[in-house]
Parts: sequence; C-alpha cells; structure tokens
Amino acid sequence: MEDAFAQLADELLALENWFRSRKGSIVAFSGGIDSTLVLFLARKYQGKENVAGVISNSESLKQRDLQEAKAFCELFDIHLEIIVTKELADERYNQNPVNRCYFCKEHLFHDLTEICEKYPGFTVLSGTNADDLGDYRPGLEAAKKFQVASPLVDCNISKTALRQIAKYYGLPNWDKPSSPCLSSRIPYQQPVTVEKLKQIEAAEEMLNNYGFDDVRVRHYGHYCKIEVKRESLEKLILLQHDIFQEIERLGFDYCEIDSEGLVSGKLNRVLTNIK
Repeated sequence: MEDAFAQLADELLALENWFRSRKGSIVAFSGGIDSTLVLFLARKYQGKENVAGVISNSESLKQRDLQEAKAFCELFDIHLEIIVTKELADERYNQNPVNRCYFCKEHLFHDLTEICEKYPGFTVLSGTNADDLGDYRPGLEAAKKFQVASPLVDCNISKTALRQIAKYYGLPNWDKPSSPCLSSRIPYQQPVTVEKLKQIEAAEEMLNNYGFDDVRVRHYGHYCKIEVKRESLEKLILLQHDIFQEIERLGFDYCEIDSEGLVSGKLNRVLTNIK
C-alpha cells in the first residue's frame, strides 16, 4: 500500500512539474477520461486564463459525450471552445481506410493550430497515455506532424494510473468506459456516412437506457452486431426481443448478439500485418 501511495505521489509531482514548466495549454478534449484528466490538470496547475479545452462537435462524436464534456467544464470552471471539424467531407476519411484515424486527427490538430493564434505561446495537448503507444493508433502520426504534446506519455502514465489519479481528484468520470468515435463501429473499407453514424448513436443510446453502459453496436450495412461485457450477455439475451425490435426500427434489417462479448478495437483484428 505504501508503495502505491509513493508511486501516486511521484506521478502527481511529475505531472505538476510538466504543466508548470509551460505557459498554457489548448487541450484536444473528447470527453473521455484521458483528455479530461489532461484538461483538469492544465486548469489546476496553469490557471483558468491559461487553458482552453477544445471539442469538435462532428458527426462521429456522441451527443451524450458532448453534453458531459460541457457539464465537466462548467463544474470545474474551464473555458471550452466547440468547433466543427469537416473530416466526413474528406474522401480520405469517409472511405474508411485502415488509417482513417490519421485523417480525423489531421483535421482536428490543423484546426487547433489555428486556434493557437488566439493563445500565443500555448501548447496543444492530447490525452494520449503511455499504453496507447503499444496499440495501432494512426492518429499518433498526425499528432507528431502538428507537434502536439502528450503529458501522460511524457510522464509515463498508464491507463490504470490515470484513472487512479482522476479518482484521487474526484473527477466524476474517473471510471467512465472508453468511448471511441462512432466511426470506429464501421468495418474498414465500408464508407462512413452520416446515416450510419446516426443509426449507431441511436442504437447505443437505446442500449444505455436499458442499463448497458459499456456497449458497441457494430454496423455491417443492413445489419448490426451488439457487443456488451460478458457479464451482461445474459441480461441482453433476456431483453433481446424488445431490443431487436427497436434496433430494426432504426433501419437495420436484423441484429445479432456477439457471443464473445465486448472487445474494444475488435475491428482492428483484420490488421494482422500491422504492428
């Protein structure tokens, strides 16, 4: 236990030093716990006037996540700017290649560098954590291109550690499940469209209302697959008749339950040749 407290103290000190050594921050904010923690720490150590959170209200962001992001900034007195990136109008993105995430982040970070003109001397930050470096994340290349800094990486903060830090500071979403963008529910090479994203969002919102907080609805064109945690599969099966009816009303011909359960990034399994 003492070792855990000592490690937490070391991590907090490293993060404090990181932020205090910089004038100010523009944080790419998604509403997820990673960027939430970065935004909170920037506000804590650099002050209100030296921090801006920026979130893109694009078609691939859940409206629930946008509302939670706005509520967080109100709670902690953080300046939030809402922009609209245009990645869906970019054929390089909407044709859904395996590096789709790169083009999304390219649009976002380009827009953030323009915002920098209002905040001279500020650093653009992302919520990338140390564990992300071992995953397939094309967006990291876009961050490198635009010289976006990653305090959680620089301070070697893992996903588990950042949740512990967020809990320590009492952040309301410290245990919030990961919420990747809605486009990640569509298999690579199948086009990303507004209609598909709206179907996915409506289906997942419906499942949230049934009590499934951590859920993915994978879009396969005329049908979809539902992923929930393995311990929630029995409940989903019991409710499947009503749920399938609601899913079909959203425009799907039929629906399936993924018996393996929820696996974040499952659609990346096709990328066996990418390390």
